[in-house]
Amino acid sequence: MEGIAAAQFGRHKLLHLVRHAQGRHNLEAEKCRDPLTSFEYLDAELSPLGWQQVRDQRKDVCSSGLVKGIEVVISSPMSRTLQTAVGIFHGDDEEATTVNGPGIIAHELCRERLGKFECDRRRSISQYQPRFPAVDFSLIENEDDILWKGGDLIETHEAVRARAMKFIQWLWGREEKEIAVVSHGVYLQQAMIELIKNNLCYPLHNDPLSRFKNCEIRSVFIFNESIIGLGSDAFLMKNTNCGRMGFPYGTEQSKMKESAKDNASVEGLEVNTDPFLVSSISYHKHFDI
Repeated sequence: MEGIAAAQFGRHKLLHLVRHAQGRHNLEAEKCRDPLTSFEYLDAELSPLGWQQVRDQRKDVCSSGLVKGIEVVISSPMSRTLQTAVGIFHGDDEEATTVNGPGIIAHELCRERLGKFECDRRRSISQYQPRFPAVDFSLIENEDDILWKGGDLIETHEAVRARAMKFIQWLWGREEKEIAVVSHGVYLQQAMIELIKNNLCYPLHNDPLSRFKNCEIRSVFIFNESIIGLGSDAFLMKNTNCGRMGFPYGTEQSKMKESAKDNASVEGLEVNTDPFLVSSISYHKHFDI
């Protein structure tokens, strides 16, 4: 974070947001939606392409040195996210018998948007523990999945964003300054919408509100208070090297905030802001889970 005037930006953390690699459900969704409600796709695992994406990303984080700076990895407790987290940050295709990378902790708050799809229903924790011995599951309070309800109801986007902010608050309580989060497409996009809307981040990505691709990593600085009003574009350029690092600033930050406002349509995703509206699922062609 060289060049940033930490005193004027307040406390900060660097998050590396990772969407899981391609799952079997993603592959099937390209053909038809209905099978995703089938028990066959319960807690869908990575596809062969997904495993290749993990191996390629592992090489990238090692060659770039990114993995050396990460102090802890927080993962959604689903097979596809755990496989992605272990594969990228520990270098194993699935199981890790020794810790050869940053610690990995499973957390329910960064799960995907909850609805009727079986792929978003997790297994019992006792089924994961032998498969992922390097993962800490101690923060998962319930052995079985009590969050997934099934039926035709789905968690609203506002509820997802509220859950994401609760997760961010939890991250603030941790001592680590550089953290990787392995999660899901809808969840990560909604988290970015909320962070940008409230001026709580500087994304290091040119299109931070777009949907994450499978196994994509995007980095973002988060702050413990709004960064609005810290100065002019010139001030930010002088004190943060924004141009070199790809930070949005000034008018660009304002544009992103406008895009993140309630009822904005982002990458085919209609942002629903009614906290009481829970409806049947209606996804666009290229939905991500």
